[in-house]
Amino acid sequence: MKFGRFIQLFGVAAVIVFCSSCEEIPRYIEHPLAAFAPQPSGYWNGDGVSGPPKIVVRVGEQRAYFYKGKRVVGESTVSTGKPGFSTPAGHYHIVSKDRDHVSSEFGDYVDDYGNVVRSNIDVRKDSRPPGTHFDGARMPYCMHFNGGYAMHEGFVPPYAASHGCIRLPKGMARPFFGPVKPISICTSLNLVRSRFAIRLMATR
Repeated sequence: MKFGRFIQLFGVAAVIVFCSSCEEIPRYIEHPLAAFAPQPSGYWNGDGVSGPPKIVVRVGEQRAYFYKGKRVVGESTVSTGKPGFSTPAGHYHIVSKDRDHVSSEFGDYVDDYGNVVRSNIDVRKDSRPPGTHFDGARMPYCMHFNGGYAMHEGFVPPYAASHGCIRLPKGMARPFFGPVKPISICTSLNLVRSRFAIRLMATR
């Protein structure tokens, strides 16, 4: 029993060590390690519901709430920017949407056979090894806001792990990709203050 618990804790620790990119941990370790971590959760009840769409992200909770009018119709775990790459708080509008977005900044350096030589790189900072080329990270259901920041499908560990983007788990990114314009990023850990931030946004 104790040995099994040790293996589980080791797996979670390994996820924390390796998960550092905007989109996902390396492809060759993502699935084995993800089995040890708490699984992302969420729901969607927004089909057929009317009202202005809005997403509220509470960084302290690592959760996103989809509103139609004043009604919460969807909720999901998320992974926002890790320390040093915090997702900026504020009220934004979605400026562009791309269902099959491929990053031009984050990804892997791979060889001609598709083998990953260097993973989770930032082309602006990481030099390319000889004989490799850049393979951009896939970011399905991508919604850009505030410059280079975006909300998109990606690996969602139980902590903030991205380079500033907001990752949604597979299965929740698609419904959140619907006709939404406003997005509110709340940093408060206090639920009452977070609700107040939502009301502030609604009255602007």
